[in-house]
Amino acid sequence: MALATRRLPLTALRTFEAAARHLSFKNAAEELFVSSTTVSNQIRQLEKDWGCKLFHRKTRAVVLTDSGKSLARVLSKAFGDIRAEVELHMVTTRKTVTIAVGPIFGSRWLGPRLSKFGKEYPDIDLVVHHGSRITSAEQMTTDIVVDWGMGDWTNLEATKLMEARYSPIVSPKLIAQSGPFIEPSDLTKLTFIHQHDRSEWRNWFAMAGYPNQELQSEIVVIDSNMVQRSVKDGQGVALGVFPFHDRDVEDGTLIKPFDIDLMPDRAFHLLTRINARGRKEVGAVCNWIEAEAAARD
Repeated sequence: MALATRRLPLTALRTFEAAARHLSFKNAAEELFVSSTTVSNQIRQLEKDWGCKLFHRKTRAVVLTDSGKSLARVLSKAFGDIRAEVELHMVTTRKTVTIAVGPIFGSRWLGPRLSKFGKEYPDIDLVVHHGSRITSAEQMTTDIVVDWGMGDWTNLEATKLMEARYSPIVSPKLIAQSGPFIEPSDLTKLTFIHQHDRSEWRNWFAMAGYPNQELQSEIVVIDSNMVQRSVKDGQGVALGVFPFHDRDVEDGTLIKPFDIDLMPDRAFHLLTRINARGRKEVGAVCNWIEAEAAARD
């Protein structure tokens, strides 16, 4: 049967698009509410039918081939266009906008402002998703993303929202037990809590005048909210992300022992697909978030 007259395998294509976006069969399966085996089988069938390889399968990861990358770009745009067209013709007075944010931005910045948004835009349903770091439009699953980076995302419009500062934070309980902390090196008697990796602490100590400071006790925690919870419980010292912890320091929940701030190269950015702001409701949410960020004290 000629390719032009064959029915497109839409279910398998949707499965492939999700797997390509996540670079994970497991995560794609969770999104689509199917098993990882189903995802793998559908993609293998596509590869068999088309006679080309879409993924390089490694021990703990999958990587798109050149053919897979090309197909993923087309499908991501196609599904996005279909979604936008359907929403354009839906008969409803309310519009839905989806946004993905990281845990600290969501809990510390966006969450406290959601009721204000609801009052100002009662006709827009804002659906907030947990976000992870992305690098390109192919990985976006929502209308808007707030991500942490240098501003160099591929095929996305990026607007810088705010910069952040890093400085050590400890609980009053830990200060009473192990303080006082006169010099930055005094912190080394504590357990250091890293988020993701150890580079931020190395950079902070170097800026504070201790470039080769050795740390005796260290743990790495990926989730930023867990980092803050551990600090408040007196488990150790972490680099607080300011201005998100300004209020904690002001009310005495946390202590900022040194007035030494590390300014990272990265910042929080608002990301949308190219021309996505043409949708009135998406543009309204973006404009509101940018105005709120610009108005912060």
